[in-house]
Amino acid sequence: MFDDDPLQRETIASVMVPVAVPGPYTYKVPPGVSVVPGTIVRVPLGPREVLGAVWDNEPDPAINPKKLKSISHVYEGARPLDKDLRRFIDWVANWTLAAPGMVLRMVLRSEEALEEEPPVAGVRKIEGAAPERMTPARSRVLETMEDGFAWTKSGLAHAAGVSPSVIDGLLHQEVLEVVSLPAAPPPPKPQVDFCKPDLTPAQREAADGLIESFDKGAAVSLIDGVTGSGKTEVYFEAVAEALRRDRQVLVLLPEIALTEQFLRRFEQRFGVYPAEWHSEVSPKNRARTWRGVASGDVRVVIGARSALFLPYLELGLIVVDEEHDSAFKQDDRVPYSARDMAVVRGHISRFPVVLASATPSIESRVNADMGRYRRFVLPERASGAALPELKAIDMRHQGPERGRWIAPELLVAMKEAFADGAQTLLFLNRRGYAPLTLCRTCGHRFQCPHCSAWLVEHRFQGRLVCHHCGHNEKVPESCPSCGSVDSLIACGPGVERVAEEVADRFPEARTLILSSDLPGGPDRLRREMKIVEEGGADIVIGTQLVAKGHNFPKMRLVGVIDADLGLAHGDPRAAEKTFQLLAQVTGRAGRVTGGGKGFLQTYSPDHPVIKALLSSDRDAFYEAEIAARQAAGLPPFGRLAAIVVSGPDKRFAEDFARAFVRAAPREPAITLLGPAEAALAMVRGRYRYRLLAMAPRQLDLQAYLRAWLEQAPRPVKGLRVQVDIDPQHFL
Repeated sequence: MFDDDPLQRETIASVMVPVAVPGPYTYKVPPGVSVVPGTIVRVPLGPREVLGAVWDNEPDPAINPKKLKSISHVYEGARPLDKDLRRFIDWVANWTLAAPGMVLRMVLRSEEALEEEPPVAGVRKIEGAAPERMTPARSRVLETMEDGFAWTKSGLAHAAGVSPSVIDGLLHQEVLEVVSLPAAPPPPKPQVDFCKPDLTPAQREAADGLIESFDKGAAVSLIDGVTGSGKTEVYFEAVAEALRRDRQVLVLLPEIALTEQFLRRFEQRFGVYPAEWHSEVSPKNRARTWRGVASGDVRVVIGARSALFLPYLELGLIVVDEEHDSAFKQDDRVPYSARDMAVVRGHISRFPVVLASATPSIESRVNADMGRYRRFVLPERASGAALPELKAIDMRHQGPERGRWIAPELLVAMKEAFADGAQTLLFLNRRGYAPLTLCRTCGHRFQCPHCSAWLVEHRFQGRLVCHHCGHNEKVPESCPSCGSVDSLIACGPGVERVAEEVADRFPEARTLILSSDLPGGPDRLRREMKIVEEGGADIVIGTQLVAKGHNFPKMRLVGVIDADLGLAHGDPRAAEKTFQLLAQVTGRAGRVTGGGKGFLQTYSPDHPVIKALLSSDRDAFYEAEIAARQAAGLPPFGRLAAIVVSGPDKRFAEDFARAFVRAAPREPAITLLGPAEAALAMVRGRYRYRLLAMAPRQLDLQAYLRAWLEQAPRPVKGLRVQVDIDPQHFL
């Protein structure tokens, strides 16, 4: 594949490019250029140039080199992607049935990361030099520079409290000289012994077990601890052990909103902040983190699921916190589960992976029960506080008056908590003011023009919003169908509507809404999370983002406005997801001081999920849910693959979906369901039909799907076929 002396003649190489094709393309390697597998390059592709990486596949020697295009540029300053990362890319592509180039695209995110940042101009004091005339401002500058270090001009002016012209004057008099400074100094290394924690016996036993796993290669551990049991402190000990062994660490979190509190806890334990990797990090800082990870300067990364595809120099531990969370599943382009792929990456490179959750996924719990994972149980809160006392409010008999959403019994508890200076959290997993707006005169319902979904009123913004495609429009003054004025009514509650009721009943309380779609984005969320953490709000109304790992010391009462909401969907994981969500959110109560209470407003108090929560019998729920999954042949005892056919024309999409099913290979062990109109029948102007393939666990479902895709008709006229292995969502 590669000539021993590329300086002598032109050679050829396989290059993976970030497009949806089955494998790498062949390119000429220009004379005088040397490449190896993993070398990052820029190559022509049609009318444009794209980033790519030299791959391990042998190029076809029969190809006439004269017909090949040449590699345009080799990024000599960028370390080649190592063998383990290339194997991981191929593995993910093979598992998800995605094009390997599309997986590589998640690694090569920007050209900016591949080139070293140019140095910046700085100033340094010339030894023995002094200004002709000393002024107080010049004196402050020189005092600031007594340590002999160089400064940027703006940094020095700010530190000395002077204007930049003072610096310019000292440069003119040759008291200071201009020097080059690195654009960003290497980040400080975490200190493993900076602040060792005082662990409980249960925490210490779990931490010791995690440390032992480093000598067992690709071991997977599950920390199964109740809310407030100190799971973070436990896996921090595994982080410390990885750092002692001079290995890099990745901690995956499901939500950006969790990072602020985590960063502070990490800094308290290790003396420095870790690097961040998520969508809100600026492109420049993302490029710095990418380079620092590749060079080894960055030792710990906290990030969203895409951080899994960074080119680590010596990765030695991955932690997946809140491992049950569906946010770890990517649904577009390359549908993959970051939790499952983290386990794969650990297996390929032979290092430990730690999963942590107060409500583990059924898959992880079964893997632990079968001995594939080692499970560490933390049954009590680290603070010694008791778990919250939970009670159901039967909305059929004890519900609120018409037009209200908070039941009388919950209101009484809120008044008691407020009088005692404690915080209350009202949880409703529904953004906006109301999920449906209609005209009371003609019955017109406001629906998204691009999706089969109702528009959600956001009263604070005066907009009607689609939560699936982002379409939004101003709330009209009259009905667009019949023209009636003042006839529009909101149906059902969202967090804004509950907040309106709270403001009416508790006018003196400090009320705060925590929802991902409020103006201000993640920065606002971080500030408001800190306000809650520091006791600056009395009553918090929030969506599911408040259920994930937050520690609110003064939170004593949690009220779930609609505990049945997640049970109403035709989702085989509905019971598991609802149990996890409600257990997590009620676990915010009384984490530090104890005495926590939780109220579940429900129309189904006898539902197994509600009963399991009220009895605090997690094991009973898991046993029943695992038995039900096993009986139905559902994951993890069987395999699922969802196939979504979509297109701009409904009839054409449906006809194609039916033709697609008719082309399926005959396999008695596989059950095919559909095609059926998806629950969300139209999204972004595309009509959607779903198929579901169910197979025994031991069957090679990917091989079956490949054979099916090979003999199925090819999508035309804007049609699209997407395959989702192990689907988490069924809309």
